[in-house]
Formats: sequence, C-alpha cells, structure tokens
Amino acid sequence: MADLSPAAQAVLDAAHEAWVTRDDPQGIAAAVLRAAADQVVPDEPDYMRAAVASQDWWDKHDLIRSKLLTLATELEAH
Repeated sequence: MADLSPAAQAVLDAAHEAWVTRDDPQGIAAAVLRAAADQVVPDEPDYMRAAVASQDWWDKHDLIRSKLLTLATELEAH
C-alpha cells in the first residue's frame, strides 16, 4: 500500500485515536471532522493572514472551517 500524504495520515491517526479512546460513533466522526478541518482549513496565525491580502479569501476559509467545526460540535453534543 502506498504511503498516505501527511494530511491524510493526520486524519487517519485522529480516527484511530478516537476509535481506541471513545465508544460512540458520533465522537469518532467529530474527531475525524476536526482533524480534516485542521488539515484543509487550519486556524492560521496573523502573520499568515497578512501574507494573503484578500479578505474574501479568508472569509471563505473561515466559513468552511466554521461549518466543519460546527458539525463536529453537533455530533459531540448528540
């Protein structure tokens, strides 16, 4: 089997850790969503935000991250 990209490996690691430490499918799904959000739309520090001047770009970035994390929170609360 081919090696996974670092992003895919991080998501798989989160799924495995959640599988071992939790017994609820919602918690596992939430952990996977949080890991995917961190890989695809990470919470960037201010110096990174300054490097991309387009506020529209950051607004979309933040909206996608927010939606993924909202789904994770909803799953954890269920």
